[in-house]
Amino acid sequence: MKGRILKGIAGFYYVETFEEKVYECKAKGIFRKSNLKPLVGDDVEIDIIDEEKKLGNITEIFPRKNQLLRPPVANVDQAVILFAIVKPNPSYNLLDRFLIMMRQQNLPVIICFNKQDIATKEEQQELYDAYEKCGYKVLFISVREERGLDELKELLKGKTTTLAGPSGVGKSSLLNKLVPNADMQTGELSRKIERGKNTTRHSELFFVEELSGDVSEQNADDDTFVDNGTYVIDTPGFTSLELRDVTPETLCQFYPEFTEYEPECRFGGCAHIAEPDCGVKNAIAEGKIAKVRYDNYKVLYEELKNMRPDYSKKARR
Repeated sequence: MKGRILKGIAGFYYVETFEEKVYECKAKGIFRKSNLKPLVGDDVEIDIIDEEKKLGNITEIFPRKNQLLRPPVANVDQAVILFAIVKPNPSYNLLDRFLIMMRQQNLPVIICFNKQDIATKEEQQELYDAYEKCGYKVLFISVREERGLDELKELLKGKTTTLAGPSGVGKSSLLNKLVPNADMQTGELSRKIERGKNTTRHSELFFVEELSGDVSEQNADDDTFVDNGTYVIDTPGFTSLELRDVTPETLCQFYPEFTEYEPECRFGGCAHIAEPDCGVKNAIAEGKIAKVRYDNYKVLYEELKNMRPDYSKKARR
């Protein structure tokens, strides 16, 4: 029987079949031997071991169209990264790290800023100017007052979207608006540190009935899945992200707004840090590239550069 993993908790995976039944499953040992771990969003085949108790075993994981490490999910069409405009103030550095990770996976990103109802127009404009020039879709919403949700829903329709962001920005509240029967527990902000209590402990896939047409069906020709539904994957909040497979030399590739001005650099392979006659730095001085983005670029560049001695020592061992 074929289905899709909705969530995984402590070695148990909850698989929904096309008959809309949910089975609690364990993964066969063969997956551990091949270093393959089932992920939320995986299309799988299961053997039923107890129909009455809805128990089964995952026997096959079908090929993934993509796979994310953070959050650990599979087979997604896009990501919505949710930050608050204020309370808590957004971490540009954390946002840029997430954008780099999604760009590594060639995954489209919608940047969504919540709490529009308590933010000033100036605060919104600053964020818009910083990220709209990067080529990302930028939305401002208020989950509490339901502003901007219609536009967001149109962008979600017919796709599987991973919803990610730090704690305390309104992810669970947004999910409750999209999937009323999700009954997610919303966290309360700590007044002392203005950081949200992380109430989501695992990733979970939800079917958004309001935005869906016909449900998933199996393609009889090649045993793959045809999916016309709308799904949102809620994921645990994060406070830090480690960049992988990025070097100081390749970092600029993840800042698409630099590309237009790099031909104006005097030196080929310009790092846009200390070199004279740098087209990117000139563009920043002229306000064509957001300074906050460039400041983050410099921080990440130094971080990656300082990591190199550690990698060299490991390589010699």
